[in-house]
Amino acid sequence: MISQFTLIDDNQYFIVVNKSSNVNFHTEDNVLGIVELVKQQLNYSMLYPVHRLDKMTSGLIIFAKSAAVAAEFGQLFSQRNIEKYYLAVSDKKPKKKQGLIKGDMKKGRNGSYLLLQSNENPAITQFFSFSIAQGVRAFVLKPHTGKTHQLRVAMKSIGAPILGDQRYYPNNHLEIGMLHAWCLRFTLNKVVYDYQADPTWQFNNKLVINWCVKNRKPWLLNWPSQ
Repeated sequence: MISQFTLIDDNQYFIVVNKSSNVNFHTEDNVLGIVELVKQQLNYSMLYPVHRLDKMTSGLIIFAKSAAVAAEFGQLFSQRNIEKYYLAVSDKKPKKKQGLIKGDMKKGRNGSYLLLQSNENPAITQFFSFSIAQGVRAFVLKPHTGKTHQLRVAMKSIGAPILGDQRYYPNNHLEIGMLHAWCLRFTLNKVVYDYQADPTWQFNNKLVINWCVKNRKPWLLNWPSQ
């Protein structure tokens, strides 16, 4: 059985965990979400999640240990001073191999979101893609905004929906979503923090992990200006 999360760091200000895929953020229908799981298993009566991940998305989540620290993180996120890098895998060839995905998002009747041509309050994502095997492509995604389903919709918009995403790629056979919050970088109280955790997917796991090992520090990629 795959564990629901792995502890990455536990310091005086916050906790960082690596959440597994298919774990809810909040408790639903008596199934514990990641917030309660972390509190119970690490023996904390109160923690403050400062951002969230979809159920299908695995990867790094930060929990502040006080309301004051949570407020500091809130400022970092609102001012876009936290660098986030995600890893996704698709079996489709994208319309373009790298670039910028930008547009407003609109929620449809079925709960799915659409990417629009307008840019009044756009979702903004930069990406690079790399072939890791025949018919398998890795994507490094750098979101500059934090909208619901942003990366899942962005990937679909370039013709490369994420493997395991039953909402935006319903005909694929995987039950585990292949979207992972891979890296976080930020400065808090004049200290630079840098976290990176590889996914624990079973699909092509050796290929993916070997690629991750060879491509550490995605912030060093030649990211174009927005």
